Amino acid sequence: MVTFTHSIARFAVWNLAGNDKFPGGAGTGIDPQGQKALHQALGLALLDAEVVTLVEVFPKAHIERLRELLALKGLDYEITLAEQPESHLHIGFLHKPGVEVSNPRFIPGSEGTYQGGRQAIAVDVRIGGRFKAVLIGVHLKSGRGQDEQAKRDSQCRIIGDWITQLHQTPGYKHHAILLMGDFNMIPGQDVSNFHHLGGADVMDFVSCWDLQERYSHILESGRANLLDGFAVSRNYSTRYVQGSLRLFPMHWTMRMGREKFRANVSDHLPFVASFKLF
Repeated sequence: MVTFTHSIARFAVWNLAGNDKFPGGAGTGIDPQGQKALHQALGLALLDAEVVTLVEVFPKAHIERLRELLALKGLDYEITLAEQPESHLHIGFLHKPGVEVSNPRFIPGSEGTYQGGRQAIAVDVRIGGRFKAVLIGVHLKSGRGQDEQAKRDSQCRIIGDWITQLHQTPGYKHHAILLMGDFNMIPGQDVSNFHHLGGADVMDFVSCWDLQERYSHILESGRANLLDGFAVSRNYSTRYVQGSLRLFPMHWTMRMGREKFRANVSDHLPFVASFKLF
């Protein structure tokens, strides 16, 4: 077994922008042999997080290609992924040796009233003898209209209730809960979404408070919104390094402007946060 010898572990989340079906794409996702895959692997190498939640993995083989490309750069990752039951867009996890990721399971009904929507996926994470958490990856309904917000409400209720129940489940009562992904929610606008997603006041949405940068999603116009989210449970998440959550300026590290990055890498930028292991 690999011993994890660092004092902190970095957890990141990134939407790979693999959805090319709508509007009018070829429906093939990201070409694993194309330039976008190479750019994304470089970005992940610069990010260098111990655990990365990847949203919009499509095709499924793309995450394996990223692992191969990262290995060429000297970074070893393992993969955990379960195929979505109704959607072509998957949520997967890359994790370094020494990070134990197990028990992947979908949160039943978490697609809500969005027919063909993505279900949230939860995994158990252990690092060393002291860090244990449940990591939940989400990809909620997109769109700014009332209908889309209502569909997100239906998804958030299911996920929030599941989180509340988890903290009442033997074996998980003292686990930290890490919730991250493409929320498709804007702080200050989608109030009901955040209310339901937090469960019975269980979650602290640190992406609404700790981020100095106020965007993660790059629009065609060049403007940006904070659509991605990162939350930790109020109780038992004491290993979160307060204030450590940051938007990783991957476009800058790759010497690209936002518009070029959007076209050649992704229309989302990653978050990364640190957690103490001592």
